[in-house]
Amino acid sequence: MSKSELSRRAKGDRFPGWPRRWPIHLLLCLACMLVGIPLLYAMLVSTQSNAEVIAFQITPGSSLGQNIWVAMVSRNLGRYMLNSTIQAAIVTVGKTILSLLAGLAFVYFRFPGKWLVFSFVLVTLMMPTELLTISLFRIVAGGFQWGDSLYALTVPFLASATGAFLFRQHFANLPAELSEAAQLDGAGPLIFLWRILLPLSWNAIGALAVIQFVYVWNMYLWPVLIIRSDRLQVVQMGLSSIQSAGDTGTAYGPLMAGAILASLPPLLVFILLQKQFMSGFQISREK
Repeated sequence: MSKSELSRRAKGDRFPGWPRRWPIHLLLCLACMLVGIPLLYAMLVSTQSNAEVIAFQITPGSSLGQNIWVAMVSRNLGRYMLNSTIQAAIVTVGKTILSLLAGLAFVYFRFPGKWLVFSFVLVTLMMPTELLTISLFRIVAGGFQWGDSLYALTVPFLASATGAFLFRQHFANLPAELSEAAQLDGAGPLIFLWRILLPLSWNAIGALAVIQFVYVWNMYLWPVLIIRSDRLQVVQMGLSSIQSAGDTGTAYGPLMAGAILASLPPLLVFILLQKQFMSGFQISREK
């Protein structure tokens, strides 16, 4: 046995010419296939009629245009997507601003009971949203009389324990000299936030924006409870209505076409903020 062969076997390279980590690459390819096959099948079904779906046709069908028309025009999915976009944009921007202010207060302000308030924020962070749904419904619909309005879709979700915790941790890891230098220059808290903290926080802002936009876009239970009129329904309710668009049962083609179209706005937001999103998680890992 040659010396090079012994060296190759000592390194575990039993298949010369193959990547050294080929088992990991093979496992990753299989994982990608498992994740991607349902999506590819959904795209295939979106082009087919019900008869082609039931016949389990594995080639693209001829009903793509009709399925898109049923979803976007007949079932008004375009209007629902616009409503969800407005809702998600308002909640994302409002929640980011309030979370920045909360993080600023928790790190740079001194007030009685600060740790008690922060502990309360951590407790709410561990509580599922569904647990608060009934009390939230009574406050919003009964107390404020905001039922069936854009206020009901956005205002209850402007405050975020996750965002406050994220920015509190981010600001706490910044050098304290920044705050001292800003105070010596006569900068107030909001100027310090705008000119110093904000430029250092774009990665955290991008990560929070992506998470919150996707969360609001996929919201289903709350809109079902609080919205009655069709003009304010959101995209998840629109997809639910498409399910019964067929004359003889579930309309698979329009449903899959609508689901794929409805996934494009969150995907676009992720692509636009991908760099900030990944860098934000990298910062969290380094901390």
